[in-house]
Amino acid sequence: QVQLVESGGGLVQPGGSLRLSCAISGFSLDYYDIGWFRQAPGKKHEGILCINSRGGSTFYYSDSAKGRFTISRDIAKKTVYLQMNSLEPGDTAAYYCARVNGGCRGGVDYWGQGTQVTVSS
Repeated sequence: QVQLVESGGGLVQPGGSLRLSCAISGFSLDYYDIGWFRQAPGKKHEGILCINSRGGSTFYYSDSAKGRFTISRDIAKKTVYLQMNSLEPGDTAAYYCARVNGGCRGGVDYWGQGTQVTVSS
């Protein structure tokens, strides 16, 4: 059974950092790309970053992530991470990890349940 479970969200002050985790089961990170997405209230899902299964290279869905967010993975722990630095109130959203089929530009076939990130003083 394919599952993705996010954790690590919470309340952080502007300028702060958070690391989100996405624990996967039912498949291998060796064969599937994993993307991080977010959805702010009243807005559509926005792609942030994706990590490629072959070699672990990074694909940016959005320029807003460059320089502030990084994606990484631990294949042995079956976990993908999203490190977020210099957080801004505009980063407040529910954050989701997802399995992406057919490469980082492909479609999502499984979503996690999401974790809330709130950036506020």
